[in-house]
Amino acid sequence: MRGLSLIVAGGDGARLYAALETAMAAAALGGRVRMFVQGEAVALLRAPAGFAGDAARRAAGQPDLAQMIEEAAAMEVGIIACQSGLALAGLTAGDLVPGTRMGGLVGFLAAMDDEERLVAY
Repeated sequence: MRGLSLIVAGGDGARLYAALETAMAAAALGGRVRMFVQGEAVALLRAPAGFAGDAARRAAGQPDLAQMIEEAAAMEVGIIACQSGLALAGLTAGDLVPGTRMGGLVGFLAAMDDEERLVAY
């Protein structure tokens, strides 16, 4: 399977949750998967992670946002927090959920190969 790179640019938790679902499905199929969490969306990676939809998801027997991030990391989905987004949210690397790396968009795009797909959320 070709690799998949995802950019999460919106700051709402449902958008990040959907991107994590896509990332985990691609990883389950054997592809290399990376997520670049940009701008305001970086605030969603603050530990402990969570969003307004977590209670409804737990009530429906689904994992919450923190569990999704943890499971994605266990599946070797690379989660990269935008350095500019960190500054925008007033966060440091130590504020983020475990396993998150910091990086920039140029480096993220430069690491893509010619066969890799790119999806933006």
